[in-house]
Amino acid sequence: MPIHHAIWRIGDQPAPLFPGRLASEQQLEDMIVRDPRILSSEWMLIGRQEVTSHGGRIDLLAIAPDASLVLIELKRDRTPREIIAQALDYASWVEQLTPDRVAQIFQRFSGGKSLDAAFQQRFGLELDEETLNQSHQIIIVAAELDPSTERIIGYLNARDIAINVVFFQVFEHGIDKLLSRAWLIDPVETQANVASTSTAKVEKEPWNGEFYVSFGDESSRSWDDARRFGFISGGGGSWYSQTLKLLSPGDRVWVKIPKKGYVGVGTVLESVQSVNDFKVQTESGEQPALIVLKHADLYLLTANDPERAEHFVRVQWLDTVSEDKAINEVGLFGNQNTVCKPTTPKWRHTVDRLKGVFPRWAEHPGV
Repeated sequence: MPIHHAIWRIGDQPAPLFPGRLASEQQLEDMIVRDPRILSSEWMLIGRQEVTSHGGRIDLLAIAPDASLVLIELKRDRTPREIIAQALDYASWVEQLTPDRVAQIFQRFSGGKSLDAAFQQRFGLELDEETLNQSHQIIIVAAELDPSTERIIGYLNARDIAINVVFFQVFEHGIDKLLSRAWLIDPVETQANVASTSTAKVEKEPWNGEFYVSFGDESSRSWDDARRFGFISGGGGSWYSQTLKLLSPGDRVWVKIPKKGYVGVGTVLESVQSVNDFKVQTESGEQPALIVLKHADLYLLTANDPERAEHFVRVQWLDTVSEDKAINEVGLFGNQNTVCKPTTPKWRHTVDRLKGVFPRWAEHPGV
């Protein structure tokens, strides 16, 4: 069903704001370049109006914290079906970009800056050349789409092609113009598709039903707390916390601390909760996480910010080890996403290996 925006002025007599228009879609592109948070607070722009080898021109190119790329196309004056076909064509070019080509694109966009240094400054992570552009997603920016085009995008997503639409609508408020945003598909679904697929020439297989969890970093997250009180968590930005929505009671999770290794396996007991709502069981009874946890003071700073707040999923641990005994071997799966559903044979190998390391993995909660 097509998405329609409406904004109402609050008061005794609610009144709708009148729809408006930007001078051009070029104005919207300029606004996004000046403040990428209009699209997402978790992406870093690395290219604009980049010419492809097919003779096309990509509107915007961004990178996510896991070094996957984000192809962003504004609808402009193209028909909805034309923009999807063109975006897919551009994606076939993006898929082939090597790390050095991606670095060159950023140098042109930034006036000669280093992609490695910019990535480190933006995300607080080292850019791993092996993971750079191992997957990508397509974002179409539009004011509206027809129902058939929405069906096409839904069809592609259902088949693990990470494509989404962000709708923008302008409203008049006195002399001001307001910009509203809405996504066609929950961004967590698109991010999950990105995390489970790869542009590397490797075999894919059906997801094995086992969830991967990245639990980091130690400056804002305590594995001792997680083991003691039974939880996993993510925060500091919606990109890190939103994939926790993928987990439901009964799901099994295998937890890895980045750069350390795998530290445990458990069963999900409850769906995701904000730090404001999450409580833990202590010797003195149930207590708010904002009082008990090691990094509670840090969590308190962002507790009322839905984008940056820490979010928690309660887990019954089946088998764990301390951080200093983490399992880290060549060939084991790793990913920056807090939660993902890998479809690579490497994940099957990882789970098979970990089942030997954590022998109580098959126990039921409470046993």
